[in-house]
Amino acid sequence: MTVFTACSPHRTTKIPDSGIVSCDLDSIRERGKLVAVTDFNSTDYFIYKGDPMGFNYELLKSFSDDIGIDLEIIPENQPDKALQMLKTGEADLLAFNLSLDSSESKDIRYTVPIGETKQVLIQRKPRNWTSLSADLVDAKLIRSQSGLTGKTIYVPAGSSYAAQLISLGKETGKQINIIEVPFESEKLIKNVARGVIDYTICDENLALVNSTYFPVIDVNTPISLPHKITWSVRKNNSDKLLAALDRWMTTYKLTGSYALLYAKYFKNARSIAIVNSDFYALNTGKVSQYDDLIKKFSPSINWDWRLLASLICQESHFDPNVESYAGAFGLMQIMPDTGKNFGIDITSSPENNLKAGIRYIKWLSSIFSPKISDEKERINFILAAYNAGPGHVLDAMKLAEKNGMDPEKWNGNVALWLLKKSQPQYYNDSVVKSGYFKGIESVRFVSQILERYENYKNIIPDE
Repeated sequence: MTVFTACSPHRTTKIPDSGIVSCDLDSIRERGKLVAVTDFNSTDYFIYKGDPMGFNYELLKSFSDDIGIDLEIIPENQPDKALQMLKTGEADLLAFNLSLDSSESKDIRYTVPIGETKQVLIQRKPRNWTSLSADLVDAKLIRSQSGLTGKTIYVPAGSSYAAQLISLGKETGKQINIIEVPFESEKLIKNVARGVIDYTICDENLALVNSTYFPVIDVNTPISLPHKITWSVRKNNSDKLLAALDRWMTTYKLTGSYALLYAKYFKNARSIAIVNSDFYALNTGKVSQYDDLIKKFSPSINWDWRLLASLICQESHFDPNVESYAGAFGLMQIMPDTGKNFGIDITSSPENNLKAGIRYIKWLSSIFSPKISDEKERINFILAAYNAGPGHVLDAMKLAEKNGMDPEKWNGNVALWLLKKSQPQYYNDSVVKSGYFKGIESVRFVSQILERYENYKNIIPDE
């Protein structure tokens, strides 16, 4: 996982004697990126067929789009670690489903509620449950909180579930054995379904989704009263961020888009097909059927295979037969003439299409390597040239240098001048050799590939 410092070094302050970092929306805008921590599971954040998905992910994207800045996600399933990231300034926003009446930290402030849920017991139905009546199944299951007496219940470490069980034990005066383990709720649910453990607890919305994956589990015994769930920001100096979140969330929850989004992740019959797919990356680490080929070729250009996969997803969404209106073909959308220049028939097989794409990237690298010393920066230029052609990118570099900007930096420098190449005063400049170009598509192309790559790194382990 890549660690990002959330607050601008010029606008961040540390509150004396507290260790709390504070920065608000102005600092976040100046940095140009909102950093959010969220959990990863089959509802909140995951990768499926190469695309980042999830209820929290899509909400965060909608909010970051609304305030007009990029989004960076840090995945973390342990609430105590996520809270620490928020407190220290590693993140701006905690997109966990926290209870309004919880006491996870005195250093946070809650957003308006994003929904409502309750905690429920996850238990396994009796062995022959399919042949029993509903009444007989119920008779063999725990159906009251008093039935927890003497039972051993596993919960995620740092979650609010242990506190709820301790409170129940005090109310009833009965002993409940609580074991906190460093696993997320979905892993514990799976272990209940497989008979590894007998009981766990999680929020009802996640439990109901998982009951479609594992029909053997029962999720119908409530452990708490219904409660509102929220996100959170730092307590200190986050007034503007909190106000923006509350204003956006209050409005967005009234839209049809929100209703569709909720149904997509919590009422979708296709969820089981997604989770059982070979390309549900949380289970398999795969983004496509061509992962092995991508891993085979990526070392030859010294790229992380996940970056190459993100480029291919952007170009073809892993469809080996797709053809653009301009005639670009296959996984890497190579023009036939480009393939011929490398002696490769790009239509003959997905592997040959990949070979041609790799050869093209090597050629682009030979152009930009002598000009851009920083390897990470160079990738921006190679990606832009993959979309725009090297001539337009070289023009933008010359315009940047002529106008006192850094020709070896992409964001805020060369990217800006590629955008300006659609204006006559710039595409007619004497340093420009390739003429008019509408650069917005190429700038977006680079941004989207790198954003998806970060999501891949969040979810899919490196080789």
